[in-house]
Amino acid sequence: MADRRAWLDVPYQEKDAAKALGARWDAAAKRWYAPRPGIAGLARWEALPEVPDLLPGEDRTFGSGLFVDLVPRSCWFTNVRSCVDQRDWERLRRMVVQRAQSRCEACGRAEDRPSRRWLEVHERWAYDEHARVQSLRRLICLCTDCHRSTHFGLAQVMGLADQAFTHLMAVARMSQSQADEHVRQAFRLWEQRSRTAWTLNLDMLTHAGVTIVPPPGAASRPGIAERVLGETRERTS
Repeated sequence: MADRRAWLDVPYQEKDAAKALGARWDAAAKRWYAPRPGIAGLARWEALPEVPDLLPGEDRTFGSGLFVDLVPRSCWFTNVRSCVDQRDWERLRRMVVQRAQSRCEACGRAEDRPSRRWLEVHERWAYDEHARVQSLRRLICLCTDCHRSTHFGLAQVMGLADQAFTHLMAVARMSQSQADEHVRQAFRLWEQRSRTAWTLNLDMLTHAGVTIVPPPGAASRPGIAERVLGETRERTS
């Protein structure tokens, strides 16, 4: 019998609900699907058209390698994931991982479930210091270890700074003194940029047909932080 599966775009936080309604997981494709079209309840996750491999205006050479990349305080938890419809985020995540050939673009490693190493998406931003505009320039595929080093402040909050620092030294080929200075400079820049509010420019996504939603207000960000930390702990525990 021919495979009649229908692919789905299921956000991570909705996976249990989709599974309860009959969705199945394809481990090779790393994607949820309906075993046949027309299953009641799964229509809301029907796959949308794929986003282009190169987003309009994206520069895939921008921000290459592994380095500490701290987002200004005014834009905490107003990243791409929180500013797009979650089904669109699933489409973006899938595209970024596939075009990286399922390898981390910083260290070159693949996903490894036994060691709790996943492939994740990170944003590279360009900052217009005069206009105070933070513009998305690239989406990059990073493994859990490289992503943790990149978000060094979050690693500190989670008690994982030592692991993040050791990984940074290994991948970026820095000595301990070089890595110490790199982290200090990253935090100095973060403090400078955090003195003012930044406006996000996500034109790269809107021009690719991705729906932008209003960024969360400051009052809701603690809840987002709790959710992100919870998902991170779930994946790494």
